[in-house]
Amino acid sequence: MFVAAWDESQVIGRMLRTALRRFDHADYAIYVGTYPNDPATIAAVADVAERDARIRLVIGGAPGPTTKADCLNALWRALLRDELAEGSPVLGIVLHDAEDIVHPLELKVFAHRLQHCSAVQLPVLPLPHPRSRFVAGHYCDEFAEAHAKTLVVRQALGAGLPLAGVGCAIRRDMLGAIADARGGAPFDATSLTEDYELGLTIHAMGGKTVLARVPERIGGPPVAVRAYFPDTLRAAVRQKARWLTGIALAGWDRTGWHASAHLGDNWMRMRDRRATLALPVLAIAYCTLLLWSVSTLVHLVAGSTAPVLDPSVQALLWANFALVGWRLLVRAAFVHRAYGWREALWSAPRVLVGNYIALFAARRAIGLYTRMLFGAAPRWDKTDHQFPDLPEQAAG
Repeated sequence: MFVAAWDESQVIGRMLRTALRRFDHADYAIYVGTYPNDPATIAAVADVAERDARIRLVIGGAPGPTTKADCLNALWRALLRDELAEGSPVLGIVLHDAEDIVHPLELKVFAHRLQHCSAVQLPVLPLPHPRSRFVAGHYCDEFAEAHAKTLVVRQALGAGLPLAGVGCAIRRDMLGAIADARGGAPFDATSLTEDYELGLTIHAMGGKTVLARVPERIGGPPVAVRAYFPDTLRAAVRQKARWLTGIALAGWDRTGWHASAHLGDNWMRMRDRRATLALPVLAIAYCTLLLWSVSTLVHLVAGSTAPVLDPSVQALLWANFALVGWRLLVRAAFVHRAYGWREALWSAPRVLVGNYIALFAARRAIGLYTRMLFGAAPRWDKTDHQFPDLPEQAAG
């Protein structure tokens, strides 16, 4: 398992101890990548490594932060050295973040599925944050729908399945083939969303990636990864801006379209990049709604009659209203399936919060992308992470 860690001293120790306690598997090792100018994180990892040989501390040569992919490449080189020294090749590499709560059965799922495919992605279920029902909560809504509907449809279409960067596993031979094609580094150090691009690369090289929705017991919840996501507007905007830059802006330049004009794959790539059109339209729509409300209020105060809308415009508005209602019901259904009816009820007002975050993230993403076009090196613009005090209860 690879865990890239920059400035993670507050969570990495608890995450590693929880993983060692939870994993139900006989043969694994956890490689943690750190930086020489981050002594606090190094000390936290070393404290756990001294007590358990399955933890491998790797200190990169360059000061941080670089990019997450660059840190993962350092872990890849460490794995190659250990394979050569120990004479024990591995089946696959699992990716996790320093704040993840791993599932006890995930390594068994990976070991089974990697016998027949090149990569496996588990569902990611953000934890509802006790102090952030709306900001952190909107991640629950988005991931509940994405990992139970969008990725399922994507898989059915035969499109490339992007990896989430956590709760995913790649066969050792596939990652080695990618490394050979890239001059020895399987993760693209110039990418802000190396996980997304890695999934598309595996598909382009003929590998098969599957979304594994495996119930932990009959009728029970799926084997999934859980973690706290950003709980403040500022942190959420930073994270969404990085995703938007890496997928819809710089990612478009980097990955382009499917070389063989695969209809399903190109359709899904277009959906990934629709933010470049959807967000300006969304901004115009909110401005229009505001102006419309002000106009109506002015007419009420003045006692005048507001202009009557054309019947065709009224019909269009009612059609849009019906489609929005259907969209909210679909999302609520998936949130109910993952979190229960209380969170499902909150999913409708959280759409507004998600739109607000997306609009400000787009503004930040444009700035990041512009600097990259002028030669700025990509940097790991990570957010501060949290780890539950009682992970066993939080994970369910």
